[in-house]
Amino acid sequence: MKNLLILGASGFIGKNLALSFIKTNFNLFGTYNKNFPKELKNKKIKLIKCDLTNKSKVEKLFKNKDIVIQCAATTSGAKDIVEKPYIHVNDNAIMNSVITKAAYNNNVNHVIIFSCTVMYRSSPKALKEKDFDANKEMYPNYFGAGWMKVFVEKMSEFYSRLNRNKYTLIRHSNIYGPYDKFDLEKSHVFGATMTKILKNKDSTLKIWGDGKEKRDLLYIDDLTDFVKKCIKKQKKKYGLYNVGSGKMISINMLADKIMKLSNKNLSIKHDKTKKSLKNNVYLNCDLAKKEIGWSSKISIEQGIKKTLTWYKKNYLNEK
Repeated sequence: MKNLLILGASGFIGKNLALSFIKTNFNLFGTYNKNFPKELKNKKIKLIKCDLTNKSKVEKLFKNKDIVIQCAATTSGAKDIVEKPYIHVNDNAIMNSVITKAAYNNNVNHVIIFSCTVMYRSSPKALKEKDFDANKEMYPNYFGAGWMKVFVEKMSEFYSRLNRNKYTLIRHSNIYGPYDKFDLEKSHVFGATMTKILKNKDSTLKIWGDGKEKRDLLYIDDLTDFVKKCIKKQKKKYGLYNVGSGKMISINMLADKIMKLSNKNLSIKHDKTKKSLKNNVYLNCDLAKKEIGWSSKISIEQGIKKTLTWYKKNYLNEK
């Protein structure tokens, strides 16, 4: 039985992966830093508190691990991306440097790392992996985080070329679903929009900017499905894949769909004094389909319904 380690099992993606892998035939381990993931208590997973910037602790953690999935990161929402972009750069670069070296030293067979799509320039067409051009300027608000992600991708490719570890780098689109961040100070567009609608008290939904920005939204179960498939099917030593819905939806349309499916009738007010991220990106995922046999299955309407059910049961009642 193989040993599988999920780094950042207390976070949104890590927690969903852990809950999914509990049902599979792995010896399962997970890490957390500050917040113990109570949803994983008494489950078939060994939880370990670990600072992933600490070299000696990570080296010890990686001993006898066959697969490592790197979900840990310093993350936040649009507000911090605009006002404090540096918080996504240094710690994440250090953390991933420590992780890739420890994976090499401990002969970890397969390392899966979540990148993102912030390095892509805004485009009206679905972007392929090769459409990233390092010679062109990134969207200004994504400059730091974008180049940090490219650094992690290239460092992973370097280690894969030493022929000891296999690497999967996932350029995923905007992920949403259960256990997402719904705190308006930290949440991404989906979590923020749902919270504003479901906890609304004045019948007016305030949207930053004009609401015309478009996003590629992918439900979390589609992402976990890709991870499982790449463990079984990836043959290359280094695989870099777009993983998204392959469709764009505007913030205004997202709000309309959430209101309709939650039976809320709010009037939308656009606050154009607030900064918004006008970078429209959606993904061509043909490579993932060709090499891994993956494509998204859950529509935005289905994903909203699933998230609404979870939110009402687990979040509104708690708060």
